[in-house]
Amino acid sequence: MIEVTDQIVLEDNEIEEQFIRAPGAGGQKVNKTSSAVQLRFFARKCRALPNAVFLRLKTLAGRRMAQNGDLIITASQFRTQEQNRHDAMDRLIALIRQAAVPPKKRRPTKPSRSAKAKRVDNKKQRGHTKKIRGRVSSSDY
Repeated sequence: MIEVTDQIVLEDNEIEEQFIRAPGAGGQKVNKTSSAVQLRFFARKCRALPNAVFLRLKTLAGRRMAQNGDLIITASQFRTQEQNRHDAMDRLIALIRQAAVPPKKRRPTKPSRSAKAKRVDNKKQRGHTKKIRGRVSSSDY
């Protein structure tokens, strides 16, 4: 059991880890060891995730979210499996915590009467400035 927030607790069977070979440069051992971790979280099937949190998680995850609702996180930053496992799990928990925070509701506002008057005055001033410039005739050259 992994406690993400007070309301969201993930079960162990909702997360699957798979060890893969890490991409990139390395020494002689790089082609023999599978130190990278691919963490698969079954977000669609998770009962602890409310639908609103799932939808926010889907937008936050972007292309890391598969078509069937699985969130796939790949961690290959470190050289050991254990460090990569912790990194992937930390990233998953941070993503879910971020999705658990509901966005603030937007309050529609209107400009004040003085702000409207100020804008109109500025427009009139600018128009007057352009008007007094006048046309350039060929004799002015």
